[in-house]
Amino acid sequence: MGYFLHLRHLLLKYLRMSQFISVFDMFKIGVGPSSSHTLGPWKAAQKWIFSLKELSVFQEIDGIRIDLFGSLARTGKGHATDYAILLGLSGADPEYIPVSNIETITSKIKSTNKLNFNNEREINFSVENIVFNKEFLPFHANGIKFRGFCKGKEIAVATYYSIGGGFVVQENNRLEDEIEITENNFPYPINRAFQLEEYCEKENILISDIVLKNELELRSLEEIDFELNRIWETMLECTHIGCHTEGTLPGGLNVKRRAFSSHQKLIKDTTYRNPKEWITAIRSTEVKFREILKWVSCFALAVNEVNASLGRVVTAPTNGSAGVIPAVLMYYLVIENHEADFRHIKKFLLTAGEIGSIFKKNATISAAMGGCQAEIGVSSAMAAAALTELLGGTPAQSLVAAEIAMEHHLGLTCDPIGGLVQVPCIERNAMGAIKAINAAEMALETNPKEVKVPLDKVIDTMWETAKDMHKNYKETSEGGLAINVGLADC
Repeated sequence: MGYFLHLRHLLLKYLRMSQFISVFDMFKIGVGPSSSHTLGPWKAAQKWIFSLKELSVFQEIDGIRIDLFGSLARTGKGHATDYAILLGLSGADPEYIPVSNIETITSKIKSTNKLNFNNEREINFSVENIVFNKEFLPFHANGIKFRGFCKGKEIAVATYYSIGGGFVVQENNRLEDEIEITENNFPYPINRAFQLEEYCEKENILISDIVLKNELELRSLEEIDFELNRIWETMLECTHIGCHTEGTLPGGLNVKRRAFSSHQKLIKDTTYRNPKEWITAIRSTEVKFREILKWVSCFALAVNEVNASLGRVVTAPTNGSAGVIPAVLMYYLVIENHEADFRHIKKFLLTAGEIGSIFKKNATISAAMGGCQAEIGVSSAMAAAALTELLGGTPAQSLVAAEIAMEHHLGLTCDPIGGLVQVPCIERNAMGAIKAINAAEMALETNPKEVKVPLDKVIDTMWETAKDMHKNYKETSEGGLAINVGLADC
């Protein structure tokens, strides 16, 4: 038990003391439906393979067993955790794998009981070797253990934890090596919101400018622009796909896609040939208040319907909350500023990413640790701050917007029906986007010096609320809607 307490201490230190989390850590391109339950286990499998090669035992492995624990086990089937592990062990990359290949790869493993290990060599493998254990490991709610065998003898074992947003840490004594606590690494080390505000005031620049200066310590300006544009293009593409795809979502709940019909009614007979022309087409449509609400909701629903279908999305900061950021950014592009271009998109993503990183360092972005307030609440806060900056707000007002958005998500539970990222998850993205826009507008009319609740205080409150929340409401499907509404009701 002392060892696990040590690990908990290290993780807390990692989250609170690391001054810099890149925007590209917060915005990861991957396959849905969940960053913690799909992307995380996928990356854990990749990490394990890398460690096997470092230990020079990869070639000896002829058998594998994977044990899932806690939330990963309780909602793993609905989150396609087993599929993610199969794909990770097969050497597939979640950023680039053609989505159409997912079913092909996983079906072949199931039918042949053979695994093309890291796409290098074939070994015997049954899907029954992925074991769902409902008990929780002491370190984190999302535990996964990989065991490798040679001629029946265990020769390699490693335990990983998917801590939200696609972040993965390994249970070992080298965790200290992953913790950056040096204050001299970055020009503007940021752990708390008040530090960010002080930097902005001192330099008389916006949040996005501070973040860019930090990012330049890791990448060139050209690389930053390329990757941010790739993130935006992925967001736009998945929004476009969701708005143009009808049918029913997989998983057994028989949830009908709603973005398609909503989009048809809104777009009317406007013509376009690609996603960029689509933006121009939307700008020409009616923009009464009701239509604005419908458009924002449509964008958010579209993204998360793609996510629920094992489509490619961007963690923002998670897959389950992937629709909020694109929806609010689309709102700015098609409603607020028809002249907006990549410069505005860049500022939005930089600001949003930094707000998300502050939440991660001081609380959590994992629903398995904090309920849905940690996902939809954080994404809404990120979007609110970023939108405020684009609408001409000060850095202090951007932080006020983030606080307002989170304050009104405090205590939000994660209780997915059937363990699927569908009900109520998809609708919550629409609500989070609308709240973000409202929070931004309220913040623009606020004098930050008169605010009673600073952002840091609401983040601390969110974390305390997360710790107080019963485990049934932390992505286990053992409380709330998940038990009061069954598959038979759907």
